[in-house]
Amino acid sequence: MSLMSSTNTAAVTDAIAETARDVRGGLLSRRAKTDEENPSGEAQLAADVWADDRFAEALTELPAVGSYASEERETAIDCGAGLSVAIDPLDGSSNLPTNNACGTLFGIYDAELPAKGRELLAAGYVLYGPATTMVVAEGGAATEYVITDDTVEELGPVELPAEPTVYGFGGRRPEWTERFADYVEYVEYEARLKARYGGALIGDVNQVLGHGGVFSYPALESAPDGKLRLQFEANPIAYVAECAGGASSDGDGSILDREPDMLHDRTPVHVGDADLIERFEGGESR
Repeated sequence: MSLMSSTNTAAVTDAIAETARDVRGGLLSRRAKTDEENPSGEAQLAADVWADDRFAEALTELPAVGSYASEERETAIDCGAGLSVAIDPLDGSSNLPTNNACGTLFGIYDAELPAKGRELLAAGYVLYGPATTMVVAEGGAATEYVITDDTVEELGPVELPAEPTVYGFGGRRPEWTERFADYVEYVEYEARLKARYGGALIGDVNQVLGHGGVFSYPALESAPDGKLRLQFEANPIAYVAECAGGASSDGDGSILDREPDMLHDRTPVHVGDADLIERFEGGESR
C-alpha cells in the first residue's frame, strides 16, 4: 500500500519504508566506528555507510528518482530525469553504541540540489525506537505510520498540541549566543517547559511533535551557521513541523525560505510551536 497520494512521491516513500526494515535489522552488528569521515568531517560508523548503501541501492533504481544525495556522500548520484531525494541515512548514529534513538531523515525535492525547502514535494523520517514508526508530510498535512515486519499501517495525523510542554536544545551552553541564552531563560522560567534532549534530531523533534514545544540547534559563537545540514536535515524537519501546524526558523524566517549555496550547507534550526518560534524571532513574550 502506498503511503502518499502522489504516484512519484509514493514510490519513494514506499521504498524508504521497505528499506527501513532492512536497516533496522542490521544496526546491532554495525555499531563500530570506521576510519572514514563524512563530508561534514564527522566520524562514520559502519552503520552509516551500510545504511547509505541500502537506501542508495533502493532509491536510484526507481524511475521517479533523478538524483540521490546523502549526508554520507560528497556529491549526488545522477540517475537521470526525476525527483531529487536528499537523505540522512542514519541520523543520530552516535547513539548506537549506547542503544539510544536514531532514525532516517528524507526530503523529496522537485528541483536540482541544492534547493530551497519550498521545492519539497514531501518529507519525513523513520524513527527506530521501541517500534519503527514513520512520519510523512505532504500537501500541508503530516501522517504517522508504524512499520512492522509485514505491513505499514497508518496510525493517524500528526498535529502539534495546542499547549507546549517540552523543549530540546543542542550545542554546548558556553557556545550559545546571548540572544539564544535569553530565549532559553524564557523557555525554562517563563514558559516553564520540561527538558527533553537525546542527541538525535529525529527523536528530539518527535518528542516535540508528540508533546508540543520547541527544538533548537542554534547558531553558536564558534559556529554561526549551526550544525545541522540544510538539505538533509533542516529542510525536511522544517517541512514536517510546518505541515503539522507548527513553524520553523533559521533565526530570521522560515527555514524553507533559506537560499542554499552548496549541498552540505549548514543552518541554525528552530522548529515547533508557532508562538514559541515567533517569540525567538521577535524577542517578545507570548
